[in-house]
Amino acid sequence: MSHRPEVGAGVDGVDRSGQTALVTGSTSGIGRETALALGRLGATVFVHGRNRTAGRRVASAIDDAGGDAVFFRAELSEVETVRNLAEAVRDRTDRLDILVNNAGAHFSEGQLTADGVERTFAVNHLAPFALTHDLRDLLPDDGRVVTVSSGIHPRADGRFDVTSIDDYDGLDAYARSKLANVLFTVELARRLDGPTANCCHPGLVPGSHLWRDASIPVRLAVGVLEHLPASLVRRIADTPATGAETSVYLAASPDVEDITGQYFADCAPREPSATATDDRLAHDLWELSESLTGISWS
Repeated sequence: MSHRPEVGAGVDGVDRSGQTALVTGSTSGIGRETALALGRLGATVFVHGRNRTAGRRVASAIDDAGGDAVFFRAELSEVETVRNLAEAVRDRTDRLDILVNNAGAHFSEGQLTADGVERTFAVNHLAPFALTHDLRDLLPDDGRVVTVSSGIHPRADGRFDVTSIDDYDGLDAYARSKLANVLFTVELARRLDGPTANCCHPGLVPGSHLWRDASIPVRLAVGVLEHLPASLVRRIADTPATGAETSVYLAASPDVEDITGQYFADCAPREPSATATDDRLAHDLWELSESLTGISWS
C-alpha cells in the first residue's frame, strides 16, 4: 500500500463525514494527496485545478474510495477568476468546514498579471486572500483555514514591491509570496471569530510540480532528485504524500482544533522568521492586499 498522509499525520481514525473541504491546486502533488486523504476521512472534497482531465481523475479517485468529490476549474492569477471560483463554490454549498489554500507557483521570468501584480505574488498570496474573504461566511465556528507556505520564507526581507518586475528573481519572488502566506495567517487568525487559521511548510517536494516553470538550473536540480532512488531521496526530500501530512494534520486533527495563527512543519508548531511575526508588517500587507484586490474585509 502506498503511503497515506492521514496515517503519517496520525489522523487516520478521524471521521470527517458530513464535512466539506476545498483544496486548491489539488490535481497533482501535495494538493492531490491532501484531497485524497480528506476524502478517505469521509469529507466531501471540492477539487480545484486548471486541468479538467486531471481534476476529474482526482475526483473519480475520491469517489472510488467511497468519498464524494466535485471538480472546479479556475485560474488563480487574477482576482476576478478567483472570485468566480468562490461564487461557484457558494452555488454548491452553504457550509465549508475546511479551506486548504494549497495552490502555488514558481516562475523563472517576471510577468505582471492583468491586474498589474507580479504573478507569483498574485497566485500564491492574493488568490488565498480573495478566496478566503469570499468564503469566510461559509466557515462554521469550528471551521479551519490551512495555507501552505514554505520554509524558504525567511529569505524574504518584508518588502512587497509587487507592481513591478524590475530586477526580478524567481526565487526571491517565491520567498516573498511565502512570507506573505505566514503574515496573512497571523492577521487572519486575529480577524476570524471562531474558525482557526494556520499555515505550514510541507518540506522539499520534488514531485509537487511546483517547479515546472522555474529556471532551468532549478528544474534540473529537482529533476535529479525525482530520479534518485526513493530510499536516498527520503533523507533530503519529501514525496507529495509525506509533504501533505502537515496540511492533513491541520485540516483534520482534533489536537489543533483550538490552535490558530501558527506556523507548522512536520505536524508540529515551529517558529517562523522574525519578519513573519511582525504585527505591523502583517497589518500593512493586509492593507496592501485590500488595495490590490479591491476587497475590504471590514
